[in-house]
Amino acid sequence: MINDQARAVVVDGLRVIRGSREVLPGISLSVSRGQVVGLLGPSGGGKTTLLRSIVGVQVVAGGTVTVLGEPAGSPGLRSRVGYLTQQPSVYGDLTVRANLTYFAALAGAPRGAVERTIETVDLRVDADVPVDQLSGGQRSRVSLGAALVGSPELLVLDEPTVGLDPVLRRDLWAMFHQLANDGSTLLVSSHVMDEATRCDRLLLLREGHLLADDTPQELLASTGAADIEGAFLALIENEVVA
Repeated sequence: MINDQARAVVVDGLRVIRGSREVLPGISLSVSRGQVVGLLGPSGGGKTTLLRSIVGVQVVAGGTVTVLGEPAGSPGLRSRVGYLTQQPSVYGDLTVRANLTYFAALAGAPRGAVERTIETVDLRVDADVPVDQLSGGQRSRVSLGAALVGSPELLVLDEPTVGLDPVLRRDLWAMFHQLANDGSTLLVSSHVMDEATRCDRLLLLREGHLLADDTPQELLASTGAADIEGAFLALIENEVVA
């Protein structure tokens, strides 16, 4: 059994209702520290709602969410958790460097964090260009930089590789694993099943239900599928709910 100190996130009986629809009907899961954990599933399955609950910006109807030992959304977590939303969350009229300088100040980041982050997200050439003059993929990288610049203990990334070319996707996943090796925990959502093999552990979510919480290798072995997409379909067809 994993002790609480080894877990970055503990979700217990989380319920979220929007209008007349129960988006998350009492989901429970945990995320171990120092791992890259993938949250996979089709669009509309509750991934973003779960991530918002973990960050502490989602109104919940029941259950608890504990992050780094504190209730989700606690003031003490503001500098310890980085959050990348699906839409760019930076200022279009500011340059890349100005944006990251601002977010670094909010996070209390040390001197040199801005330039290091610009290197990490590969925006050296465009560092002094206003964000609204950049491409969609570049703006996404600026938003990722804003989440990274404070060196948070937990990174919550909602579809971070959407719209990026294959080379940059590869480089970002390598960076994610380096961050985990350095002690950070990453929870990365995606609806692209081929990204699953890049994760240490997978959470498969469909219609608010957790279908699986396993390593990619164990998931393939337990379902007999050739790939993660096949495993996901096998779990649906067999109505196996974790």
